[in-house]
Amino acid sequence: MNTPNDEKRLEQSAKALFDDSVEQLDATKLSKLNQGRQAALAAASGTSRQWLRWVPATGMATAALVAVIVLRGPAVVDVPLAADPTLTDFEILMGEDVLEMIEELEFYSWIDLAEMDATDNVG
Repeated sequence: MNTPNDEKRLEQSAKALFDDSVEQLDATKLSKLNQGRQAALAAASGTSRQWLRWVPATGMATAALVAVIVLRGPAVVDVPLAADPTLTDFEILMGEDVLEMIEELEFYSWIDLAEMDATDNVG
């Protein structure tokens, strides 16, 4: 089982081997490593800043969208009484369609019975 002391010795040994290998590199290899590092840094800094040129356009598009929404005002949607789950039974009964529903009460009770029969036959 590895103990913290074993891990510390392994870490020190690996660092010593790495430092020795770096010290043995000649100038040509060090130059190539440095050029590769510089190229990687240049490529990384170039791609990370490309999105900055889209910030003004995105801001203008967002501002235009907000202006259109504010100028148009709230949208009015005509929702049927039965589709609005926030209405209570009393509010539904006080609506304009109540007279039609009362006139067709026998039809609605027939529909309820037919649905109950259908569910009883399925189960």
